[in-house]
Amino acid sequence: MLLNISFHFDYFPLMVVMAVAWFTPMLLSWINLRKVPSVIVEILLGFVIGHYFIEFDEHSLEILRFLALSGFVFLMFLSGLEIDMDQIIASLPRKQLTTASYLSNPLLIGISHFLLAMVLSYIAAWWLSGMTAIGNVWYFSLIMVTTSVGIILPVLKNRGEIHSRFGQMLIIAAAVADIFSILLFTFTASILKNGFHWDLLLIVALFVVFYLFYLAGQKLKHIPALKRITYQLSHAASQINIRSILLLILIFVVIAQYIGEEVILLGAFLSGLLLSAFLHRGRSLAMIKLDGMGYGFFIPIFFIMVGYEFDPSAFSEFKNSLVFFLMALLVVLFLIKLIPSMLWVRLFGFRQAVSGGFLMSSRLSLIIAASAIGLQLGVISPGINASFVMMAAVTCLLSPTLFNLLSPVKKLEGSKTIIIGGSSTGVLLSRRMHLHAKKVLIVEKDPARFREIKNKGLWVIQGDGLDKVLYDKIKLSPENYVVVECGSDEINSAVSKLLRKEFLHEKIITRSGSLKVEAKLKQHGVEAVDSRRVMATTIENLIVRPATYHDLVESFENFSLDEIQVSNSEMDGRQVKTIPFHNDAILMIIKRGNNSYIPHGETYLRKGDILHVFGTDTALEDTRKKVTG
Repeated sequence: MLLNISFHFDYFPLMVVMAVAWFTPMLLSWINLRKVPSVIVEILLGFVIGHYFIEFDEHSLEILRFLALSGFVFLMFLSGLEIDMDQIIASLPRKQLTTASYLSNPLLIGISHFLLAMVLSYIAAWWLSGMTAIGNVWYFSLIMVTTSVGIILPVLKNRGEIHSRFGQMLIIAAAVADIFSILLFTFTASILKNGFHWDLLLIVALFVVFYLFYLAGQKLKHIPALKRITYQLSHAASQINIRSILLLILIFVVIAQYIGEEVILLGAFLSGLLLSAFLHRGRSLAMIKLDGMGYGFFIPIFFIMVGYEFDPSAFSEFKNSLVFFLMALLVVLFLIKLIPSMLWVRLFGFRQAVSGGFLMSSRLSLIIAASAIGLQLGVISPGINASFVMMAAVTCLLSPTLFNLLSPVKKLEGSKTIIIGGSSTGVLLSRRMHLHAKKVLIVEKDPARFREIKNKGLWVIQGDGLDKVLYDKIKLSPENYVVVECGSDEINSAVSKLLRKEFLHEKIITRSGSLKVEAKLKQHGVEAVDSRRVMATTIENLIVRPATYHDLVESFENFSLDEIQVSNSEMDGRQVKTIPFHNDAILMIIKRGNNSYIPHGETYLRKGDILHVFGTDTALEDTRKKVTG
């Protein structure tokens, strides 16, 4: 017998936990509370089941605790993955620092925000120690200074502000808080456990491993044979990309485990940070699969078990001061983020700066993890640990709500893509545009189809594309692209002509089923897409250049193609070879008027040229700043 499998394992406890994990989002959707973080309900339901319905035996608990720990590791990995290293690198100051450049630099403001919050947190921890016994004031202050990128990113993404200046300020400030918090936690926990010992150097060695893996990854990703094999094995049963990522996580976790249990948090986080340097999270198929593994299985187990093992009797240590302590702790958790957010007043105004401070006050996984480690080390009492778990739930609920109240989103204004017609093509386009973090509005005439699209969670309004009042209602502006996909050439043509004649709108794209219709639309200045030609070109690419097609069309793992117009007067008349383009940007084509050129080092740029640039998001942003001024 090659494998000895025991069938005596009791799957009932795992079934109960997964039933809770399945039921939670269904419940939130059913009662229309989709904006409430599901982890809060998972913790609550885990507590209810554990204290009022089922008590698992010790053997089952050990297995569930192992799966919960795996979920915790996965959560830290995904936390590291949420951080866009390209954005942080792009924010490094490259010019002489002035007050104006300092206030507008997201990285420098993010660091200043964290340092000021750290000082305030330490002062507040001393104040709170007068109400209850705090074993270690420094460690307590570290717990309070945490934030949650995992809450901030979805809120900004849903509002369409993820690429705005304000959004980038918040994201990088949260990323800096995450990175510094985890570093300080790790070193503090190690010192509390072992004292000042040479073992601390092993934590530094973990960063050396991180750097070596980064260098190796930079070399390996350019080897054609490896790229070919990886692509061939990335689907079906092999799933080599996912296996590689899981191996990477475990390498860092195992190395961290040998250094010390308190370092596992840092190891998992660093593996995510390393991967974020190589993969564009928003467009990567691998990231979708990892989210499915993490949030579909491991991570819910972690939060449900947090609730299951939550002990409300721990609050008894506060005696009669519990309510006062919890209220004081909640106020402090908000103030230590609100006060540093005044750094944003000059750029965004008082109201928006305060709203950003409230969003930065959201806390989730890090505060729970850090408190649990403190409890294990004996520097956090059970009552304080229970208080922090409760505060994680409260801030997750209050922070996004207060942020949206103080800074209501002007959803219809600004840059957006408008799709007239809720066909399956329009819905698919909307979902693909969301992968690029673009705002998309679908206009659908049929009431039943409108409700169907709305239930999918997409932004849709009911209206007729031939109704002139509609375009005032949706605040059509010249920068908005309008995609007309109403199901027939006649209606597509009528809507497109209305937009051109009545509103003089220029950015119109529609589908044509014949060359005759396409020619008429182009006469009116409408970009018409011949569906037959697109299909033929797609099949041609799949036959002639399949690897290139999949890299550019399906996954967009690392790179994007963008059109950037030269508007900087300093670029007018300069040769390409004299312009310090980003290392990860390739200038492919220069379009000048009706002519296109393949550029060389001797090619001169002219103001008004449209550059077709291929590269990473950071490289494209760097190029955009150079050529647009």
